[in-house]
Amino acid sequence: MAWVFLLIAGALEVTWAVGLKLSDGFTKLWPSVWTIAAMILSYVFLAQAVKSLPLGTAYAIWTGIGAVGAAVAGIFLFKEPASALRLVSISLIVAGIIGLRLATPA
Repeated sequence: MAWVFLLIAGALEVTWAVGLKLSDGFTKLWPSVWTIAAMILSYVFLAQAVKSLPLGTAYAIWTGIGAVGAAVAGIFLFKEPASALRLVSISLIVAGIIGLRLATPA
């Protein structure tokens, strides 16, 4: 169940990262509310995950999901550049996430 909590926490991290952009510096009410709620829930699910997963693994995967998700969201939602170097870098983060998962007992 800890891995499910960690995936949910990562998805919520992506949600609040996108929300930061949409809130326009917390000047728009509903995107700001959505962002803050996603932040809180992300931390709650991360806290549940680290009850049984190693802290370093859980935190690195959580931030990796957030980084990859935010980069991909930026490319698709906000038309940010998808250069070859950027895509290779995202792929390296994904490889790190997979490696950490494989190195951690279930």
